[in-house]
Amino acid sequence: MGLRDPLYWLYERRLERRLGTFETPRHVGVILDGNRRWAKTSGLASVEKGHQAGAEKIFELLGWCNEVGVQVVTLWLLSTDNLSRPREQLDPLLRIIEDTVRRLQREGWRVNPMGALDLLPDATARVMKEAGSATSDHPGLIVNVAVGYGGRREIADAVRSLLQTEAAKGTSIEELAERLDMEHIAEHLYTRGQPDPDLLIRTSGEQRLSGFLLWQSAHSEVYFCEVFWPAFRKVEFLRALRSFGARNRRYGL
Repeated sequence: MGLRDPLYWLYERRLERRLGTFETPRHVGVILDGNRRWAKTSGLASVEKGHQAGAEKIFELLGWCNEVGVQVVTLWLLSTDNLSRPREQLDPLLRIIEDTVRRLQREGWRVNPMGALDLLPDATARVMKEAGSATSDHPGLIVNVAVGYGGRREIADAVRSLLQTEAAKGTSIEELAERLDMEHIAEHLYTRGQPDPDLLIRTSGEQRLSGFLLWQSAHSEVYFCEVFWPAFRKVEFLRALRSFGARNRRYGL
């Protein structure tokens, strides 16, 4: 064992002990950024290997979240903007996502598909829907899998769903406008019935949310991490939790 290994282990244990005095976030959202850049800086022949390494990291993260008592994890795997990538880039990524979702299902995680599934290829959408249906009654941690996801699109979909639901009841536009409030829209979001995210993490050093959980993140704490997603370690996760726990959360300005 090299010198860095025991030092890393000791630092990890120290962080874990300190977390006992802090509040644990119920819902953690993660923008899994930096797979392509990690592959390039690691000298790998294909960026696909970066996406594969990033997919493997997901299962480590879920284990860490389970250990500390997180109830919901939202993983942003693919944005609506990403769907416009050239097929030679997009197709391998979709296959990795499909394999990841199947593994989530096999391992017993409760999968909740999020995103504009109608924009996805039929095979990918089918895998997402099947995993959601097969695991819907599983206990424990909920894993929101955001594929073909955009925050603005989610809000538009929520409003559309709300209008369709109310129209089916015979509600007029005038009646709906009279009593519409924020909760009516929230009930039609992809995360309906779940707590809003307490903590959002973005890897790779980018300091923006790019519309991730646009509606739900009004009061979220945000943690930006410099490392690329495949290199994200438990220490980085514990640091994010420490940062969250040390903040004095204000639900206003």
